[in-house]
Amino acid sequence: MTSGAGQTRARDEQPREEPAKELLRLEGLTKVFETDEMETHALSEVNLSVGQGEWVSIVGPSGSGKSSLLAVLGLLDTVSRGRYLLDGQPVLELSPAQRALVRNQHIGFIFQSFNLIGDLSVYENVELPLTYRDMAADERHARVERALERVGMSHRARHMPGQISGGQQQRVAVARAVAGEPLLLLADEPTGNLDSKNGAQVMQLLTELHQGGATLIMVTHDPNQARLGTRQVSLFDGRIVQDERLR
Repeated sequence: MTSGAGQTRARDEQPREEPAKELLRLEGLTKVFETDEMETHALSEVNLSVGQGEWVSIVGPSGSGKSSLLAVLGLLDTVSRGRYLLDGQPVLELSPAQRALVRNQHIGFIFQSFNLIGDLSVYENVELPLTYRDMAADERHARVERALERVGMSHRARHMPGQISGGQQQRVAVARAVAGEPLLLLADEPTGNLDSKNGAQVMQLLTELHQGGATLIMVTHDPNQARLGTRQVSLFDGRIVQDERLR
């Protein structure tokens, strides 16, 4: 029979889960729009740390700063003051060309409106971001094939966006986002233009990507979708008013 002391020692010797490596950090992030009459704070002193493998849902009412925050995280917009470190690099201090390079190589976007190019095939839409990298054609091909297979769209590779459904177009958009194997996936209301069935399929796909190790930050107005994440961050008037860990 094991003694009480032995049981305590056995518990103490159990391996402890290491905290996730910090992927991004925001420090005092502030975005101000100024006119002759007034100042509007889209973001006010936002502080946030996100670890690798987390799924952070960003929620809040219209005008709370959700889209502004996502634009900054995606290096599509600058700030009035504050710091943004991505994988330890202060990316807001880079030149526009350097930020574009970081965006292409390390950030994947999933937009509400899909943003596929109508005169390019499904395959070409997924391949397009990779063409801006110094990457051999066979490597691009392998990544596109792998991404399309992950989202179940390999059989539509030669179709044009107008020949597939909205749900299928969003799957292609997800494939385009993950083909570059980014550090960070950003999703802006990814089911906003889909019916409930297609929306549920896309959320299942995002769940599978997260389970596979993807770091995801998603803006959503849907409380049920928000609860799929590991954290829920609430914004109000450009400020974080709640940061709740869900699991």
